[in-house]
Amino acid sequence: MRFSVTARCMVATAAALATGLASPSLAVTADSGVAQTAGSATTPRSNAPLTNLAHLDWLGVKVNPPTQAKHTTYRLGVEPSIGTLWTYAEPDESGGYRHVGGGEYDPATNTWSQGAFNADDMTRAAVVYLRHWRATGALSSRDSAYEMLRGVAYLQTASGPDAGNVVLWMQPDGTLNPSAEPVELPDPSDSAESYWLARTIWALGEGYAAFRDEDPAFASFLAKRLKLAVDAVDRQVLDRYGEYLNIDGQRTPAWLIVDGADATAEAILGLSAYVSAGGPRQARTVLFKLAKGVAALGHGDARTWPFGAVRPWALSRSVWHTWGSQMPAALAEASVVLEKPQLARPAVTDSFTFDPWLLTSGGPDQGRLPTRGDASQIAYGVDSRIQSLLATSAATGRNAGRRIAGMFAAWYFGANAAGEAMYDPTTGRTFDGISAEGEINRNSGAESTIHGLLSMIALDENPRIAASARTAVVDRRLGSRTLQAEDATLSGDAQVVNPADLWTGESLYSGSGYVELGSGGSVSFDLPPTRRRLVMPVLNLEPGSNAVTAFHAQHRFLGRVRSGNIGPQGDSPAPGALLPRTLPETLPMGTTSLTATARHAKADPAILDAVLLEPRVSRLVLSGRGHGTALLSSAVDHPQGTQVSVAGHGRARVASYNGNGRLVRVHFSRAETISVTVPAGGFTFIRR
Repeated sequence: MRFSVTARCMVATAAALATGLASPSLAVTADSGVAQTAGSATTPRSNAPLTNLAHLDWLGVKVNPPTQAKHTTYRLGVEPSIGTLWTYAEPDESGGYRHVGGGEYDPATNTWSQGAFNADDMTRAAVVYLRHWRATGALSSRDSAYEMLRGVAYLQTASGPDAGNVVLWMQPDGTLNPSAEPVELPDPSDSAESYWLARTIWALGEGYAAFRDEDPAFASFLAKRLKLAVDAVDRQVLDRYGEYLNIDGQRTPAWLIVDGADATAEAILGLSAYVSAGGPRQARTVLFKLAKGVAALGHGDARTWPFGAVRPWALSRSVWHTWGSQMPAALAEASVVLEKPQLARPAVTDSFTFDPWLLTSGGPDQGRLPTRGDASQIAYGVDSRIQSLLATSAATGRNAGRRIAGMFAAWYFGANAAGEAMYDPTTGRTFDGISAEGEINRNSGAESTIHGLLSMIALDENPRIAASARTAVVDRRLGSRTLQAEDATLSGDAQVVNPADLWTGESLYSGSGYVELGSGGSVSFDLPPTRRRLVMPVLNLEPGSNAVTAFHAQHRFLGRVRSGNIGPQGDSPAPGALLPRTLPETLPMGTTSLTATARHAKADPAILDAVLLEPRVSRLVLSGRGHGTALLSSAVDHPQGTQVSVAGHGRARVASYNGNGRLVRVHFSRAETISVTVPAGGFTFIRR
């Protein structure tokens, strides 16, 4: 059974989030793809490079595009072919793979309803080749980067009112398809700011930095195309610089590319490389303004949603997703280039408070919306976390990020819901993702291949992190638990609501729906005897509501939530906000029931989606290859003592850090079960 967890079709509208960030199903005919023989499955030597570009190379193809107005590239008259990249690849009947484009295939015209190649993947493939070339000196990667960048530049509209913007799709013969089916926004795809504009800046910026001394003429061309792209951002995005949106009572910046810190972060990566390599004043100014906007979306702490994360979408207080979550990487790099350390502060909290919680609570899910509304996982999300942790560590000198990065990277080698490796060093393939149930999508398209390789390049440059990543058997994960309100026992004025669409307009109801609690209505959750946990009810809060919900653990009062305690809708896409609220009292030891009761005048019902139970100290414990790794994360405001069993031989290094990634204490232990004290709101990392 095929399922889709690719994030190539980015969220141009909120509806894409509601459907789990999934791409359309691929329709493939037997003769529509190009076959690739499956590689051998031999186990590589432990000291062999992990990076293998074979599958990415196979996805690439050179195309001679026809003459098309407003589109050209470097030396097109004398080098008429440009580098492109097939979007998808799926297994064929022979045990190999075949190329697949986006949307429906028409064999009569050899076209796809979207296209065969796209700017989102071509830009990021260029980054892979650039980083591999710079890391290894491989001339083949230099040549591939050159060709792919020429292809990227061809997709950019070079003149007219949309100059600097980018057409997303190209057909197999090189014909551009600016209005794809299904429709993607903006439509036409070069008519406004977009994810693919942001990624074009990323590729061009890293391309300029790499080729500045190697090929000054080509670098000069890339600089001219960067100016077109930066001008487009200036007129379409930064015309709102200094303006703020009102999102349910919270102020958010109005000057992010497609209202996304995710898209904007990828533009920042390119601008940081460009400015560092000598880019002009305009680029520096744009870089600062964009970074300031991204930094404004960092919120929460170890016990308050979103637990220190930089949120990806300016229009919702409830949404966080892993794909494209390079906001910390972008802020860290910008802070160094611009010599403004304050820009890295949100990156620090994201990396050292949020990431430990994320790992222990289930790992790099596609969507925390705010519950685990989309628990599928893909390489794009995993790589975004790895790159961010490494960049934050490099910018701040806090090596804790390198430790956590190794645990995220273990996903590629089996620390995932499937318990299987997602990357194969013998072929260079990364599978397209894992469902919440642990089913692997064994397609290996461009996006997954690209981000798998970006991670492998980083691991090859950091052998100790690579070794830690190979410790990839999940021994234990103790983290966030979700209690669905609709599965509880209802009494009084309470009813289950199963909406046709779980998407609220800015977030996602979990499970099958929610419970409406009228005055006196209650829901009761049966619990196995449990340790003390924080209790975080998730309610749809609406301004003006008089609903009040009280929570009791057996007969002990834990706290109440006022549904009207939220600001006005303002610029939010929907009234109200689906948010977790942390109760002041924790769930007592041994509690077997939890009850939520509405206490208010008969008017507005309370809308209860779920309850999150958070351990005071959560943990992820891995083993493998004779080693053990453990991460313990604190959600309380005082040091917490606990014990953890860690596999392996010899003594274990036990390092404790505060929520800003600063080292608090290091000690060593030879015991199998290790006693540790986790700092308040911080974490402890153990490696044996």
